[in-house]
Amino acid sequence: MFKNPPFPAQARQALATPSPINELNRSLTAIVYCEANFGGIDGKTANGLVRHSEKYEILSIIDSEKAGQDAGTVLDDEPNGIPIFRDLTDALAHAGKVPDYFIFGIAPATGMLSPAERRLVLKAIDLGMNIVNGLHEFLNEDPEFVAACLRSNVVIRDVRRPREKKDLRVFSGRIAEVTCPRIAVLGTDCAIGKRTTATVLTKALRDLGIKAVMIGTGQTGLIQGARYGMALDAVPSQFCAGELEATILEAFAGEDPDVIFIEGQGSLSHPAYSTSSFILRGSCPDGVVLQHAPGREHRCDFPQMPMPTPASEINLIETFAETKVIGLTLNHENMTDAEISSAIILYELELGIPVTDALTRPTERLVEMVLAAFPQIGEKLSTVVA
Repeated sequence: MFKNPPFPAQARQALATPSPINELNRSLTAIVYCEANFGGIDGKTANGLVRHSEKYEILSIIDSEKAGQDAGTVLDDEPNGIPIFRDLTDALAHAGKVPDYFIFGIAPATGMLSPAERRLVLKAIDLGMNIVNGLHEFLNEDPEFVAACLRSNVVIRDVRRPREKKDLRVFSGRIAEVTCPRIAVLGTDCAIGKRTTATVLTKALRDLGIKAVMIGTGQTGLIQGARYGMALDAVPSQFCAGELEATILEAFAGEDPDVIFIEGQGSLSHPAYSTSSFILRGSCPDGVVLQHAPGREHRCDFPQMPMPTPASEINLIETFAETKVIGLTLNHENMTDAEISSAIILYELELGIPVTDALTRPTERLVEMVLAAFPQIGEKLSTVVA
């Protein structure tokens, strides 16, 4: 069984009382639409914003099926004061004024608006709300939406829209110039918690005084406020590795970080997604944290595909790329606390690497996972907390 390295007492205190420098400064108000999907797999954008948002103050969630409940309670059994309402009318009545933004918080497999959703977004525009759109459908290319924005003097942010083709970058090999550890957070399936784990890890290290940067690779991370990133699944395949490499280089030059985390997408073993392969190629990670859901029986939206084992995914990742899986993190859906504890023990015995749950277990366990694999970060930590 994996033995955790010593964890400085000062570091434990720092994790318990985060530094004021990391407090969020959110000045833009937003209502998040997530009808019939909040707390579910396709509601991952809304779920992520409720848990973490650096840019927006989330006033409420729209989901008629969970109206009247607290969003934090629905997600994590801990109230956070963000209410869920039946519709936009109720959400606006609670806000007391028109919020700055209407965020489309669903990530459907189609990537498109339904006719009813189209009418609702147009209504939000007519009311004077700017729009955050994470779908594959770019509303700035739709004449009806463009005209509505001009009338109401608002803007639409098409988060997934890549830069112009003439500006896209190809892989150059300059990723070798990045001298700090690069850690990719990958998974055994889509919508399994990779972004959440990467976010928790980044914040935990920042709270310890370590300069950690997260590279967002999907629409939710970008909406949450990631300074560096792109929606990788909207970039033409020839440029995916290059765009990611160039973004990591920009973060390294701009932040001089001690460690860089790269948000994963999909799963390397999943035939429906190719983004994990581009992430491994473009970032050339020094290490990988693998996210797995022991209580999930089959792949999301693919009931005919059973979930892979962590061991098989680790073997695939380490065969595909010159890297090492440094730890396993768990998604606790459909699991009791006792089952989580048992899974941690069993996987550590089987795999010989540290295992934890980023949301239900102490954050220090997650930090220890990184320090055990990259002691040079630990040396910086010792200097910070001395």
